[in-house]
Amino acid sequence: MRLPLVLLLALLASAAHAADRLTVEVHPTEDLKAVFATVESVHETRARVRIAGTVAALRITEGDRVAAGQVLATVDDPKLELQRAALDARLRSLDAQQRQAGSELARARALRASGTGTQQRLDDAQTALDVVTAQAAAMKAERAVVEQQLRDGEVLAPAAGRVLRVEVIGGAVVMPGEPVAALALDTYVLRLRLPERHARFLRIGDPVLVGDRGLAAATEPAALKRGRVVQVYPEMAGGQVMADAEVPALGDFFVGERVRVYVATGTRDAVVVPPDLVQRRMGADFVRLADGREAPVQVGGAVPAIEDRPGGLEILSGLRPGDVLVRP
Repeated sequence: MRLPLVLLLALLASAAHAADRLTVEVHPTEDLKAVFATVESVHETRARVRIAGTVAALRITEGDRVAAGQVLATVDDPKLELQRAALDARLRSLDAQQRQAGSELARARALRASGTGTQQRLDDAQTALDVVTAQAAAMKAERAVVEQQLRDGEVLAPAAGRVLRVEVIGGAVVMPGEPVAALALDTYVLRLRLPERHARFLRIGDPVLVGDRGLAAATEPAALKRGRVVQVYPEMAGGQVMADAEVPALGDFFVGERVRVYVATGTRDAVVVPPDLVQRRMGADFVRLADGREAPVQVGGAVPAIEDRPGGLEILSGLRPGDVLVRP
């Protein structure tokens, strides 16, 4: 039993020793360029009035989040209520006429059955009932139209999103088709604009790194958000190529807000080592070689991890491929 235990301890020691050593190699590294992108809504739509009238209630303000079908405002037309009341009165009148015509038809049938009434009178009574019934059906359809117009006074959100602009005020007179509010739908992208010399490097699916909100200082590489280019527009404007990138959790940003973004504009060979292998003393940077010597190095910028490539510090000079580094 002791031999397998000794072998296991030896393997663990060997693995730990290998984890503390790094052989310097040159790897292709993305050449990242920092640009400012703006948060844009993929689609923008407007909630519009469907009937003429006066804005009786306005239930939103700029910045509100709304759901699809939510009532944003109410438009009131007093004439519609008057039309409905008039139609209700006419329907009551037709209902009375319909009951009377039904009674006349019943008497005409009884007289015809007893032989004291004529067929013409029976036909006239049947026709009178049919006419009143048709008039009542037409009146009910007309009333349904007025009811629908009253419901159309509610201005509904066509889709879920955020209110960008409210374009009316309470009490304003509006006509059908006038916009009440502009909505940004709940799908946001980062819109990038790059100089045309970088256009040949930009492809759909390329990764992008996103810093903190606004024009803040550069973010630490580990805190950068990851995104991906989803659209490259074929037309250039002002010597710039435009592209859209999808990044999670953009809904909390302002539409039009500027964000620092890092995009790959090509690749180059570089030596990248983990930060914990570099020591800084008296303003100079050193790494420890496997033979125990310390070698001064010139450190470049931090290289963030992209996809399956680990990040670290770029070494500009002081190391050669094949050098073996150990942790200090």
